[in-house]
Amino acid sequence: MTTAHTLVAEAVTLAYGDRTVVEELDLRVDDGRITVIVGANACGKSTLLRALARLLPPSGGRVLLDGKELHRQPTKEVARTLGLLPQSPVAPEGIVVADLVARGRSPHQRLLSRWSRADDLAVAEALDLTGTSDLADRAVDELSGGQRQRVWIAMALAQRTDILLLDEPTTFLDICHQVEVLDLLTDLNRDRGTTIVMVLHDLNLAARYADRLVAVAQGRVVASGDPSQVLTPAVIRTVFGMSSEVVPDPVSGRPLVLPVGRHHSGRLAATA
Repeated sequence: MTTAHTLVAEAVTLAYGDRTVVEELDLRVDDGRITVIVGANACGKSTLLRALARLLPPSGGRVLLDGKELHRQPTKEVARTLGLLPQSPVAPEGIVVADLVARGRSPHQRLLSRWSRADDLAVAEALDLTGTSDLADRAVDELSGGQRQRVWIAMALAQRTDILLLDEPTTFLDICHQVEVLDLLTDLNRDRGTTIVMVLHDLNLAARYADRLVAVAQGRVVASGDPSQVLTPAVIRTVFGMSSEVVPDPVSGRPLVLPVGRHHSGRLAATA
């Protein structure tokens, strides 16, 4: 099982140069649970995840890991606790799958230390869990988009951190593999207690897999809590500028969002 940790953003403002993306945002990550961040494009979701991963220092406020300012902690020390799968990772040219996944073990390597049996087991398990063992000897740049995405997830799993941050982990995956990846992350959370924070675009998958849903609009948290409290027509209109119907998901019992486009709005009015 994992060690308990606290990861908190306090009045965080995040900017790229003169352009402020997130402003005075507060977020406390629930330890040992799955938190999913949703919102429209360019609302600040990925920027927030970068700050939680120590990749983007706040221009205001602070991010705390176990009560200490995240950006003041040594990189390797943070990487043993907190792992990140970014949105568009780039592999070194010509690297094979097994070697890329093995890079997930680098935070656990110390000066003059040797590759260990534990490292071998972590890599093998990560490949097995993501269904990429048969790709181990293939060059990453020869793989399909979906295969590459699963390999990157394997690298993140090989890191064996207590907190795992994932920016759109289902990108490039067909619906079958999307569900497999989200099931895998749920197993990781339930079996090991890994705290998971991820950005997802699909509201219905977010509702199905999240313990806590965080809706972001224009760099601020609009709503946060159980998916049934967050995914309401009013919140969806505020966050996405979209009309919708929300009904119970017949599979999970969670909210199921039915978007209403302008060609169907009349039918919605007629049945109201």
